Amino acid sequence: MPVSAPEISILLFAYLLGSLSSAIILSKIMGFTDPRSEGSKNPGATNVLRIAGKKAAFFTLIGDCLKGLIPVLIALAISEDRFIISLAGFCAFLGHCFPVFFGFKGGKGVATAIAVNVGFNWIIGATIIAIWLLFAKVFKISSLAAIISFVLLPFLIYWQEATIDITVVFTIMSLILLARHRSNFQRLMRGQES
Repeated sequence: MPVSAPEISILLFAYLLGSLSSAIILSKIMGFTDPRSEGSKNPGATNVLRIAGKKAAFFTLIGDCLKGLIPVLIALAISEDRFIISLAGFCAFLGHCFPVFFGFKGGKGVATAIAVNVGFNWIIGATIIAIWLLFAKVFKISSLAAIISFVLLPFLIYWQEATIDITVVFTIMSLILLARHRSNFQRLMRGQES
């Protein structure tokens, strides 16, 4: 099936919106330290929580979620092709991880990826959130909860969507997210993860 001009436009919009780093933009608006220079040096909500507190972290989390959710909802409105819709979410996630506006050095993508899943298939999104909350509560380690959640994501996608092309899109998303958590994984193996 040929890709229409509106579908191409939403993929580009999704990447550009994803490239807007909530953490970095809020650090300038709210006056806290650039998260790339302190703590884990990751421009995400968890690091913002460490360096600037709950309010800044909350707004960062909302921003990261919205830039994953909005492109998926727009794609749902303009296209009936589930593959294109999945690509819109993937492009938003890619923008978050490799933002064109910030030297392609972005966050790890957990909040954005979860929001993409909520928009794409609310059952999968709710399941991922439940898994994350369960493991975060039991082990008190955010990175471990994220790793487990996204190891399971491809299986959840195939269970709900039953198509190889869409499963591949979300599998690549999971692999990128897991690769971006490799330092966390190494610390987990050494028992040093906070």
